[in-house]
Amino acid sequence: MNRKSIILPLFILVALVQLFVPSKMIWDREAILREGTEIKLKTAPIDPNDPFRGKYIVLDYEENSIKKDSTESWSRGDEVFVYFSMDKDGFAKIESVSRAIIDDNQLFVKATIGNRIWNDTAMIRVDYDFNRFYMEESKAKNAEIVHREALNDTSKISYALVSIMNGDAVVKDVFIDDVSVHELAKEDN
Repeated sequence: MNRKSIILPLFILVALVQLFVPSKMIWDREAILREGTEIKLKTAPIDPNDPFRGKYIVLDYEENSIKKDSTESWSRGDEVFVYFSMDKDGFAKIESVSRAIIDDNQLFVKATIGNRIWNDTAMIRVDYDFNRFYMEESKAKNAEIVHREALNDTSKISYALVSIMNGDAVVKDVFIDDVSVHELAKEDN
């Protein structure tokens, strides 16, 4: 077999793999948005002085920690599964955190252990993978400003609409008093 007859099929195979991998990633995220269960998580203020911010809104969530009997067996960076229930207003609340999937039929997301706190109460913080909401470049800066101002105003409710499926999650939109930041960023122009 000559060298040219091997190189062309190999080149085609590499090109197909390079197309397949990002396509599969996009397809999986779109499937979560299309078929996943939506939850609302209230957002919390964060340090706005991040020089590496791109064209997205940085998100943190009020529901990011849970009391435990002890923090000894939980290590920073451990993968965990966070199970949610809904409060009377329709917002997600952490019900439990475990190292293994307990119930496929209950709403859960994969996360990692962040800080462990031991004062009077042992608490662990969970860090979610869905902490950025990407937007159209022309609206992202205004949306970040509107979101930050809303977090500083205690009369406003800011939350992310998150779609979850099989432990994976994608932020669908961010709302302030039930109005999308897309709309609020437009109004701010």
